[in-house]
Amino acid sequence: PPLSGKGKESGTARVLGSGASGIAELMIFHPVDTIAKRLMSNKAQISFSTAGPIIFREHATASLGKRFLSLFPGLGYAAGYKVAQRVYKFGGQPWFNDLINKHYKSQFNNTFGERKGKLMMQATAGSLTGIGEVVLLPLDVLKIKRQVNPEAFRGRGVVRIFLEEGTTLYRGWGWTMARNAPGSFALFGASAVTKDYVLGVSDYSKATWTQNFIASIAGAVASITIAAPLDVVKTRIQNANFDAKVPGVTVVRELVRNEGVGAFFKGLTPKILVVGPKLVFSYTLAQSLIPLFAKYV
Repeated sequence: PPLSGKGKESGTARVLGSGASGIAELMIFHPVDTIAKRLMSNKAQISFSTAGPIIFREHATASLGKRFLSLFPGLGYAAGYKVAQRVYKFGGQPWFNDLINKHYKSQFNNTFGERKGKLMMQATAGSLTGIGEVVLLPLDVLKIKRQVNPEAFRGRGVVRIFLEEGTTLYRGWGWTMARNAPGSFALFGASAVTKDYVLGVSDYSKATWTQNFIASIAGAVASITIAAPLDVVKTRIQNANFDAKVPGVTVVRELVRNEGVGAFFKGLTPKILVVGPKLVFSYTLAQSLIPLFAKYV
C-alpha cells in the first residue's frame, strides 16, 4: 500500500533498518544459535560432564579458540537466511500492518474497539508475516543441518544440494508455519501492548530506544515461550539427513514416549536467556533504525 503522511517510513528505510539489524545480530549471536539448536536436537540426558561433547561435538577437548570457532558452522547459510529473514520480518510486518489498516481497519475497530483494534492489527500483521516466512525455509534448513548434522552435506556445495534435493528442503514447512504464526503474533502483539498500555506510547515510530528495548523484551519472551514446542519438532525434522522422511507426527509421538511431555520445552531456558537477547537486540535495533533511516530516505 502507498505510504503517505509525515513520519511514515519508506520501504527503503524499512529494508535498510531491518537488514542492518540482521547483520549485527548474525555477527554477535550466531554461536548462541548453534548451541541452542544442538541442545534441542540432543535426545539424551544433559549433565555437566556431557554438555561439552553435545555443544562442541568433536572439538570438545580442543583449545578454547577452536571450540569457539566450532560454533560457526553454516555461517554462509546463516548470513543469507538471517539477513533475508530480518528484512522480511521486521520490514514486512509494517507493510502487512499498512495493508490491514487500509482495507480492514473498520472491521478490527468494530470488533475490538479502537485501541485494542490497533493492537490486534499489529499482532495479526506479525502473524501473517510469520506464515509467509516459510519461503525462506530452505536457507533455514541448510543452516540447521550445518549446525547439528554436517554429515548430511557429504561434501556437496549449495548449488548441487538445491538441484538434487529440490522440495525436500521445504520439509517441515507445515510445522514451520504452525510455529511462526503464533510466535510472530506474540512477538509483535506483546511488544505493541507493552508500548501502548505500559509505556504509554501511541505512535510506535516515535518510541525511544529504551521504550523499544523494553517492549522487545516482552515480545521476545512471549514469542519464544509460545513457539517452543513447535520449534523443537521443526528442528528435529530439519536436522535429519536429506533422505530421511520423518513425519512431524512421528517426531511428536517418539518425543512424548521416549522423553516425556517436558521435552517439548527442551532448550527453552537457554533460548530465553541467550536467544531471547538476540531477538531483543535485533528487534530493538530494527525499530530504532527504521525511523532513523526514514528521515533520510
